[in-house]
Amino acid sequence: MTPAISVSHLNKTYASGFRALKDINLEIRAGEIFALLGPNGAGKTTLISIICGIVTPSGGRVLVDGRDIIADYRFTRSLIGLVPQELSTDMFSSVWTTVSFSRSLFGKPSQPAYLQKILKDLSLWDKRDNRIATLSGGMKRRVMIAKALSHEPRILFLDEPTAGVDVELRKDMWEMVRALRASGVTIILTTHYIEEAEQMADRIGVINKGELILVENKAALIRKLGQKQLTLELRAPIEAIPPALAKHRLTLTENGCKLVYSYDTQSEHIGITDLLDDLHSAGVQFKDLVTTERSLEDIFVGLVSERQ
Repeated sequence: MTPAISVSHLNKTYASGFRALKDINLEIRAGEIFALLGPNGAGKTTLISIICGIVTPSGGRVLVDGRDIIADYRFTRSLIGLVPQELSTDMFSSVWTTVSFSRSLFGKPSQPAYLQKILKDLSLWDKRDNRIATLSGGMKRRVMIAKALSHEPRILFLDEPTAGVDVELRKDMWEMVRALRASGVTIILTTHYIEEAEQMADRIGVINKGELILVENKAALIRKLGQKQLTLELRAPIEAIPPALAKHRLTLTENGCKLVYSYDTQSEHIGITDLLDDLHSAGVQFKDLVTTERSLEDIFVGLVSERQ
């Protein structure tokens, strides 16, 4: 199957000399939800802007549905919907006029029933005649989503779509994203809410300082790089970790009441049995233990830290 998006050796250097993207290679599968994670300034928005034809690359090639974004700009752009970070629309137009006009820009015939469905799904139908300037920030964000969907794109980019919006909008939007994916739309999102990526995405890419560090299936990423922690609640607090336990690299927390042991789930020898034996030998008794799994956020922070 032809990838929805294929990025080959993509580079971007701005006139100032700042190199925003460094030899990016990426394929995004048709019908998947792909999350792109990275700190501020990592290159997420630059990458999206190039794919959407807003920014010109310095080198490399991007294909959308097998067609070059420069040679076949009109065709490839018609396949893409973009919800940018910043609100950018005519504040004095009504919601209905704005969304209708956005559809017409792509040469799509008028289809009031489709636009009505979008506005209803985004809880905007009752606001259809309101000027955008009179709407709340959350409602304005909904209008941006409606604009992006107005021409029935097959690929949807969501660039930090829920940053600073209310919980209700976030819930509505993710319900819509799931419905769009079920209908075959490919979704690419950037987000600072890592729990959203963990909940929504099929695959995850991590970008930092213009380099694509890793692309992996979400479950495989957590399994491959994830660690577990064993937290032992002690029967009596201790002031320091006994020297005999130093090899286990324990952490003493909660005023000496708990010991935390981290271990790699992929290791052949995770060391828990040895730890328990050494605790007994050192006279350290515990009354309870809890195992927790490393979160996607922990993995992300660790990956980025390694590249600093």
